[in-house]
Amino acid sequence: ENKHFRPEYCTGDKFTRFPKEDKIINDLENHWIQMRFDEKYAKDKQPLWGHEYTKHGICCKSLYDQRAYFLLAMRLKDKLDLLTTLRTHGITPGTKHTFGEIQKAIKTVTNNKDPDLKCVQHIKGVKELNEIGICFNQAADSFHDCRHSNTCDETDTTKTLFR
Repeated sequence: ENKHFRPEYCTGDKFTRFPKEDKIINDLENHWIQMRFDEKYAKDKQPLWGHEYTKHGICCKSLYDQRAYFLLAMRLKDKLDLLTTLRTHGITPGTKHTFGEIQKAIKTVTNNKDPDLKCVQHIKGVKELNEIGICFNQAADSFHDCRHSNTCDETDTTKTLFR
């Protein structure tokens, strides 16, 4: 087994939008907010959820259908509770921390496996934490090390903003 394999962009049935009356939409809107999109467009087209399912969910289709994939993702998000984990380690919105400090905090809930920390630079010279990737095996019952996207400064000589 390749430790750094990340299930993404597999072949199979694409995302099927959930009907507007489906209860899962309320759950997804509370747990997996489509913030980058206009509210009406987000509700009608469900672009973020479609993207995530197409990128990762299809790879798990032998174990989880579309609905089960999203229910599992929401359950894992709540179980890991990364915001509380970061806060417990003094990493709060508006503060800056080294890559190592952020990684160490996340590793306390991933059985010491590396997350994939993704950064962006909205202000020149300021790296900002944008996304935290947690990698699981296909059955999502154990963690494994993520491949690093190398978008953050991993040298620990500079600090990354957590907004």
